[in-house]
Amino acid sequence: MSQDFSESYDDRIGSTISQRSNALSNKLSAVLSVSYADSEIRDALRFLDSKNIQNTPDLRRRLRWDLQKEVIDCNGSIVKEFGQVAEQLKRIGSSISSLNKCCEDMRRLVAAARQENAPVLDEASTLLAQRQDLEKKKHLLDAFNKHFILSDEELMVLTSTTEPINEHFFAVLARIKQVHSDCKVLLGSENQRLGLELMEQSSRHLNNGYQKLYRWIQNEFKTLDLENPQINAFMRKSLRTLAERPALFESCLDSFSEAREHILTDGFHSALAGSSMNHDTDSMMKPIELHAHDALRYIGDMLAWTHSATVSEREALESLFIAEGDEMAKGIQAGRHSQPWSAVDGESFDGRKALDDLVNRNMTGVARALRQRVEQAIQGQNDTVTVYKIASLISFYRVTLTKLFGPESSIMETLSGLEESAMHQFEVLRNDYTATVKAELTRAPADLSVPDVLDETLIQLKALMKSYESSLAPTSYREAEFQPILSQTLKPVLDACESLPEKLETPANNIFLLNCHLATKKTLQPFDFTHSVIEQIDQSIESSTDKLIDYQHAFFLHVSGLHPLLTALIPLTDSPADLAKIHSLPPFQQTALTEASQTLDDFLPSGLMDALDNLKRLRDTKLAGDITSEAADRFCEDFDFVEGRLAAGDEMLAGEEEDAEGSDEEAERKDRREAQQRRLDAVPLKELYPRTSGEIRVLLS
Repeated sequence: MSQDFSESYDDRIGSTISQRSNALSNKLSAVLSVSYADSEIRDALRFLDSKNIQNTPDLRRRLRWDLQKEVIDCNGSIVKEFGQVAEQLKRIGSSISSLNKCCEDMRRLVAAARQENAPVLDEASTLLAQRQDLEKKKHLLDAFNKHFILSDEELMVLTSTTEPINEHFFAVLARIKQVHSDCKVLLGSENQRLGLELMEQSSRHLNNGYQKLYRWIQNEFKTLDLENPQINAFMRKSLRTLAERPALFESCLDSFSEAREHILTDGFHSALAGSSMNHDTDSMMKPIELHAHDALRYIGDMLAWTHSATVSEREALESLFIAEGDEMAKGIQAGRHSQPWSAVDGESFDGRKALDDLVNRNMTGVARALRQRVEQAIQGQNDTVTVYKIASLISFYRVTLTKLFGPESSIMETLSGLEESAMHQFEVLRNDYTATVKAELTRAPADLSVPDVLDETLIQLKALMKSYESSLAPTSYREAEFQPILSQTLKPVLDACESLPEKLETPANNIFLLNCHLATKKTLQPFDFTHSVIEQIDQSIESSTDKLIDYQHAFFLHVSGLHPLLTALIPLTDSPADLAKIHSLPPFQQTALTEASQTLDDFLPSGLMDALDNLKRLRDTKLAGDITSEAADRFCEDFDFVEGRLAAGDEMLAGEEEDAEGSDEEAERKDRREAQQRRLDAVPLKELYPRTSGEIRVLLS
């Protein structure tokens, strides 16, 4: 039994020790697992550090008690402070109760006072409302009279002819227009009688005012001088205001346009005669007709005067009618709106177009006189260049004025007709000249130079192109526009010159064509609207050049004696059989090849100069040198070919003995004897024809 007790006791002791060991290890694990990066741990350590506590066993045992004591003390101080706050809240509550009681007493007193004064306040409100109603009616009556009723003074300003047109007149007119417009509001009320009477009265006053303004403008137009315009603001304002009555405005414009047409026509005739507008002679003014013998200057002066007068007229009328933007158009639109019977359906007023129409009407007389005199000057001209310059001059002014007035004005129609008339006269003169040229141009000059007819035509064409170059024609279609002139002027003469070489021999025919085409190209090249014609001429020049190169090449071959050799070698190939035949060909026999070599030696010293002498009548010496150089290069290539074949033939002859070594003995001896006999009989071709291609190139360079 004692043994069992001891065993159980030992078990309990062992378990207790085991439990203590586990608790200690758990605590150590917990302490070691704590992260000192935790903010709470850092704050706790920082707090302990602030207490300056020494790490002793005694202080570690008392630390928990000291901390609990501090917490209890803090809680006590907080409870004490909250007690003070509660006492203050009690005092505030009693103050609020006193204020509520005071407000209730005041509310009872106000209700009692309101009940006693209610009848008096109601009566006062009624009286005030009646007073406001009367004041409103009085104010409305005063405003109505002031707005709708004109004073006697204002009626005099508006209708009396003794009163001038000034700012006061326009102010009264604007007021009566506003009255007339506002009467429409009265017509929408229950009592329309007042509105009808006021509208009738305002319409009558308004018409009288416009009639007065119309008569004043008519009188002002009689003394208005646009050549030296001193146009005041009242005139522009008057026209803008009168535009609200389209019928009166159009009547003013008609009379103004008629007067301006007579004035401008008289001015044109005065410029022609060199006198002033009052027909007095002006020594500072030269008459345009003084240069009537010089048609170009005569027509140019008339066109310049017309252009100046047209632009001046437009500028003056622009300052008169549309200087203030769209005000005139707004007046016209307002008049059409107030008088719808005077407007055309779907038509809107365009101020610029109306201005152009007015200038067009004013310049009608000048256009008629200009057309008559210019047509007379054109019909009297027989020089094609002068006529074309006149046409270009007219075209210049037509394009210039088209930018200002458009293509539909009378001036534009006149200038277009005059341009067509000048071009028709130009075509007639060119056709006559072409017929004369074809009759005169029967054969080429003896020196193959450019015929005088073509030279004269090119001079005329150059003058025409210079005249056209200064025109205002757009660059995009200049070439297409000038093409008919080239066809009429150049093509017939050039075709006639190209037909002449049929009667000439080679190379004179090609030299003559080259001289004509080069002179033509030189004339056309400075101008940027002749590219297509230059391309055609370049093709003809290239064709003639190729023919001359072929001629010079043939000259080199025949005169140098190379032609028979080349003709014999061309059919042969590079095969041994063909190369073996070279020594047996007639041109390569010893006598013939020696003569060919001597002919080549005689040719080389002067061959190049002789070839150049063939082209001495070609006016372009550089081109003659290029043609001869190209032919010489071809000749050298042919000589290279002949030299190579001769060397190959000599090599073939030397190799016949080696080719015979592989045969049987008897055949070998026979072939060897024949080869030796041929070598003894034949002289190497290069010994008979020793010149090399390098020597040929040096001597012909």
